[in-house]
Amino acid sequence: MAQPTILVFDSGLGGLTVFREIAKARPDARLVYAADDAFFPYGAHEEAALVARVVPLMGDLIARVAPELVVIACNTASTIVLPQLRAGYAVPFVGTVPAIKPACAGSKTKRVSVLGTEATVQREYTMGLIRDFAQGCDVTLVGSARLAPLAEAALRAEPVADAEIVAELAPCFVDDGARRTDMVVLACTHFPLLLERLTRLAPWPVGWIDPAPAIARRVVDLLGPPQPGVRAEPAEALFTSGRVSANLANALSAFGIKAAASAPAI
Repeated sequence: MAQPTILVFDSGLGGLTVFREIAKARPDARLVYAADDAFFPYGAHEEAALVARVVPLMGDLIARVAPELVVIACNTASTIVLPQLRAGYAVPFVGTVPAIKPACAGSKTKRVSVLGTEATVQREYTMGLIRDFAQGCDVTLVGSARLAPLAEAALRAEPVADAEIVAELAPCFVDDGARRTDMVVLACTHFPLLLERLTRLAPWPVGWIDPAPAIARRVVDLLGPPQPGVRAEPAEALFTSGRVSANLANALSAFGIKAAASAPAI
């Protein structure tokens, strides 16, 4: 498709990790990043409240942006709201789910950890992925309430101590004397924002499974390859809070996103 418009949606800034890969895969596309930061974090809300929030908000965004494709760059929103979005709107959606299948397929020790929000690791959807794709692996589920806000703070150049990250990361690393964790699924799109620090602070080397490259490949599957030699204008960002600090504007600029505005009110 010639120069499509792609809407990338998340509750906050974690979807920037997915946005980054899509921008690499389709540099010719018009990209719009929308964050429902006024309702962040999604994991703190009941399922019914999320559906009631996201479905009409997405309608407003689709009317405003007119995308050819919407990427839900949020595990929580994907596992809870994606069926209603697909039923309610004609535009195709690409979701984000914990990358349990490739992690278990690649594990040599057969000990895998899934690091997500508390909401994501408790979902029946996640349990179903483990039942279907564990392939004999022992899977440790680790729910973190603090790591996504810490990732957002770090992206805004606010101080985040190593000890705060270590406390959230430590339960992922299991060593029973015979086998130890060798794969960690990053089941929240915020977490790859901290990948350099996660790697440095880990007690031993592991494979970190980030779903963003696979999502970008799916986008290309649906929309086709980029037009050679064509580059889009800088992406725009929409925030439901309407609040964009100078530090956040600088962080967005590093992702190739121009000045932000407020998203449609609901």
